[in-house]
Amino acid sequence: MDRTKMLQQLKDIPQWDIVIIGGGATGLGAALDAASRGYKTLLVEQYDFAKGTSSRSTKLVHGGVRYLQQGNIKLVKEALRERGYLLHNAPHITSIQTFIVPVFSWWEKWYYAIGLKIYDLLSGKLSLGKTKVLSKKQTIEHLPAIDPSKLTGGILYFDGQFDDSRLCTDLASTAAKHNAVIINYCKALGFKKDNGKISGVELTDTITQKKYTVRARSVINATGVFTDTVLQMDDAARHDLVSPSQGIHLVVDNSFFPGTDAMMIPKTDDGRVLFAVPWHRKIVLGTTDTPIDTAVIEPKPLEEEIEFILKHINRYGKHTILRSDVKSVYVGLRPLVKIKGTKRTALLSRDHTLVIAPSGLVTVTGGKWTTYRRMAEDAVDNAVFISKQEKRACITRDLLIGNVAEQKQLVEELIKNDASLSEKIHPGYPYTKAELVYSVRYEMAMAVEDILARRTRLLFLDAVAAVEASTTVANIMAKELSKDEEWIHEQVAQFKTLAKQYLLS
Repeated sequence: MDRTKMLQQLKDIPQWDIVIIGGGATGLGAALDAASRGYKTLLVEQYDFAKGTSSRSTKLVHGGVRYLQQGNIKLVKEALRERGYLLHNAPHITSIQTFIVPVFSWWEKWYYAIGLKIYDLLSGKLSLGKTKVLSKKQTIEHLPAIDPSKLTGGILYFDGQFDDSRLCTDLASTAAKHNAVIINYCKALGFKKDNGKISGVELTDTITQKKYTVRARSVINATGVFTDTVLQMDDAARHDLVSPSQGIHLVVDNSFFPGTDAMMIPKTDDGRVLFAVPWHRKIVLGTTDTPIDTAVIEPKPLEEEIEFILKHINRYGKHTILRSDVKSVYVGLRPLVKIKGTKRTALLSRDHTLVIAPSGLVTVTGGKWTTYRRMAEDAVDNAVFISKQEKRACITRDLLIGNVAEQKQLVEELIKNDASLSEKIHPGYPYTKAELVYSVRYEMAMAVEDILARRTRLLFLDAVAAVEASTTVANIMAKELSKDEEWIHEQVAQFKTLAKQYLLS
């Protein structure tokens, strides 16, 4: 992906079949869906791809055990089906993960065993493995760090895991290979209308401040927690669709939960599920569900959320996790769809919602990472129908995402031409300078944060190490992007300020 060439096409292409606002999971999924059907597709994202919610998940591709408890069989079946498609289509960044549910009474053992066997059955031919009932001894073998007191056994089941922002980047590059134009740091400012119907979108390149106006036959609003902002651009009276909910995750060393199995606590004090999941040689602990009034691009963890996770996770481990043990804390916002009479966000639907405005604007919101492909398909189907375009069949169910062999080849070629690029950007982590250069040249990384937060995951894994690597990253990027010393100093300073939010003081 070449951003300069992409921007040129804003001038060269007289009209787009579909313009998508929002470069997270659903927006990028919609761009791939539309482009692979042959529609002339443009996606714009005002920050970097996956800057918001889509990079801040629990890293699970799952059907939702909790939704089964709530009786939402439809959502669970759809998510399990989509889980199977995603694991098949992106095998290089997804995997099958074993989970252990520790139980502390005989009735819990059979209650959860029956529920998880139903979970298996609902996945049908796309099942990842059979649920097993474990003895106390077997449970301790799987979870050697668990406190054995009062433990009676456990349940083993299977689900999926992935790297969320890397999947977004691969969705973007795959969409681009299907001739979609994908541009980050490009903000939608407003709409042009003819007879009350949207006919164009006003844009600005937030790096150069250059403005563009593009004509569009249809527009999809896929902006997640910022859905209401785009709705208001269309109609100032519309602003009450999404109820944001905040969830935080703490990342610690895997010494606190050694082994390859994840732990799932099925019910916390507030009725949520709590996970301890191995990820990139660390453990992700989470999450919370806290209603918030206003969505922001960099939400901050609340003290009560941090204490909540530490208190609950320390009930189950032999080794107490302290604040000083936390390598990084990251925060995401869920775009939950408001339901009249419901105050608790934990009870709001995780199913997705489509809204068609009188102007023709198609809004898709809600949902969860696992069902992004289905959300994208529904959004494109509706955009095509509303704008009376030729209907073409969706092909993303079996469409491979990304090209890991090509990426590996290009990275190896970079190292062949310059051996110094084989060096790591930080001695404690595997990311190389060649991968950094690749991300700038082929994945539209424009800022130090893009590299350290999303093209690599260093900020999410170890915020101190990310700060230590920031100057190295800035210097290499400056060379690639033809930037000066002032840019380097600004980028490092901005990144250090950002990284403070990922550290527990």
